[in-house]
Amino acid sequence: MGDNINNNEEFDEATVSMTLEDGTELECDVIAIFPVNGRDYIALLPNKVIDGYEENEVFLYRYSEIGEDNIDLSQIESEEEYEAVADAFDELLDEEEFNELADE
Repeated sequence: MGDNINNNEEFDEATVSMTLEDGTELECDVIAIFPVNGRDYIALLPNKVIDGYEENEVFLYRYSEIGEDNIDLSQIESEEEYEAVADAFDELLDEEEFNELADE
């Protein structure tokens, strides 16, 4: 995808601003930051539907913090790594659903 990702003031409110390859600015809600195999990843949900993507499609990136106010998101490099991250994210969602049901 080759997106440029920039931290913004709203990150504290769980949003991230992205610039897509075509120059489109996109605000995304941060769904989760979670570890897989010793590395951190982030799941983002765009605030609007964009061409070429399904509605409610989640973006998964490598995640790291640079200093106090900056983050770095990078592409997941291999299909194997992406599958491991997607599986961990699915498990995280399943746990959240279970916890919500257990709390009721």
